[in-house]
Amino acid sequence: MNSVERNKKYNQYVESKKPNTKNFPTLIYAYLVGGFICMIGQGIQDLLMKIFPAMTLEVASAWMLIILIFIASFLTGIGLYDRIGEFAGGGSIVPITGFSNSITSSAMEFKKEGIIFGLCVKMFSVAGPVIVNGLAISVVVGLIYLFL
Repeated sequence: MNSVERNKKYNQYVESKKPNTKNFPTLIYAYLVGGFICMIGQGIQDLLMKIFPAMTLEVASAWMLIILIFIASFLTGIGLYDRIGEFAGGGSIVPITGFSNSITSSAMEFKKEGIIFGLCVKMFSVAGPVIVNGLAISVVVGLIYLFL
């Protein structure tokens, strides 16, 4: 069997195993849940600025992100964020809460291997490449911006 036939059979196998999703309702759910997460973040930020009038927008934004990350980690820990993700798809993954979910999920999965080789090493197995690529691309963009 040559490589073209092998690739064709493999693609047919993948198509047979791939779950069928209904694109239209899934897109609506993702949009609504992602928007709801952002709306919660905006509400937290507005509430912080009302409670602490001397707080600047930047500080309130930082605290809002910290609170959203904590909420997402907590919901991941009790198993609720995964159910939100099944329903919303990309709507729960794209905001910063999805990043928190990926780190918390990895940490929970490998905690039985110990603190150092389990929790600390495997925690960034999913998020690590995102961080590295984000830093590398930001350096390249910064250099381009500096010289142009």
